[in-house]
Amino acid sequence: MTSPAVKGPVGKGLLVDGQWVATLEIADGFWSRLTGLMARSSFDGALLIRAGRPVRSIHTFGMRFPIDVAFCTDDLRVTEVCTRQPNRGSVVAQDRSVTQVIEAAVGSFAQWGIVPDINLEVWL
Repeated sequence: MTSPAVKGPVGKGLLVDGQWVATLEIADGFWSRLTGLMARSSFDGALLIRAGRPVRSIHTFGMRFPIDVAFCTDDLRVTEVCTRQPNRGSVVAQDRSVTQVIEAAVGSFAQWGIVPDINLEVWL
């Protein structure tokens, strides 16, 4: 979490290099992690999937739009980034230290500057 000096909308947010880039939803329960962005026609912001244990893969079953995916460690260091099309099955994390995943509409990560080895922050 960062200091209150960060400028951004009210509520939860995702920060890159200390700058607010998106509003944030957090999925940390079984059902919210399972459903993620399923059945939504679009999404504005970022979804943080917190597993609290190693994450081996994510799926895009039931998705209606392509997404950017960032696999992250406990401290939100991005280990890898990929783009997934809807209903294309699972993608497996290559790094076994991954415990969290950030998902957003395709193109968002390029706009926000999210790349491997960057550290992200969450504003709660």
